[in-house]
Amino acid sequence: MLFDAGRYGEEVASILALDGGGFRLMPLAEGRCSSEAARERLRKVSARVLLPQARAPEAALSGLWLYFSCLEESHALSQQIPTAEGSFWHGIMHRQEPDPSNAAYWFRRVGAHPVFVPLAEQAATLASQFPNASFSVNARWDPFRFIDFCEQARRHPGSAAEQLALQIQRAEWQLLFDYCASPAK
Repeated sequence: MLFDAGRYGEEVASILALDGGGFRLMPLAEGRCSSEAARERLRKVSARVLLPQARAPEAALSGLWLYFSCLEESHALSQQIPTAEGSFWHGIMHRQEPDPSNAAYWFRRVGAHPVFVPLAEQAATLASQFPNASFSVNARWDPFRFIDFCEQARRHPGSAAEQLALQIQRAEWQLLFDYCASPAK
């Protein structure tokens, strides 16, 4: 998937442009809100106004908060979304906190998500570019293996494993955000 922030409207694109336009490498753990300007803009919008045609506007908004590493805001929203998408964002947030056991709890609630198929494909492609990272991807995405991999990778800053984990995490964010922010088909 080639991510294009413009697909979600001018307002979303301009918010994402405040830090990387949807291509930011979010920290694996303990990130701080990367843009106070984004925080202020997101505080002032409702999900349904920002993303009126979205399949899951509240979940997409939770993803925007997470993109900027505003973990508290993302958490407050995702824990109130009783869907697989809410659990998915909730799981990512706890993985980044880091609280791997809580992340695993939320990923168990996700089940088999449609994003897992393209995520496995993209992760396999990325893993082939980092052969020293020791992370192989099967045909089925395993979010629990990825939690473990992120835990290991964050302990080795600058390593191939960390770079791969960051790249896969970005692909995961882009795919899930696209799923939530796009109209249902």
